[in-house]
Amino acid sequence: MKQDKVLSMIGLAVKAGKVVSGEFSVEKAVKHGAAFLVIVSEDASDNTRKKFSNMCEFYEVPIRFYGNRDDIGAAMGKEYRVSLAITDEGFGKAILKLLNNNSAL
Repeated sequence: MKQDKVLSMIGLAVKAGKVVSGEFSVEKAVKHGAAFLVIVSEDASDNTRKKFSNMCEFYEVPIRFYGNRDDIGAAMGKEYRVSLAITDEGFGKAILKLLNNNSAL
């Protein structure tokens, strides 16, 4: 149930034009201060996970590992996505709140 809420919020953010996806675009958003939250799929490679973890820690951007690449892609209306950045503070906070509540269960 919670998973659907997170994916639904990602879908809403996509429709609002407040999401960038793909390794290069996410990296650019983080480095330029445009990203408020980075989500990486749980089935991402170890190198990808480490790269985004280190980058987000350095630039002080929250990062969460969530879902799989197919679910995230479907929520975005794409084939599959391993990484995405939320570029709107409101959406970022709302999704982060849902993810934090989800991990407490």
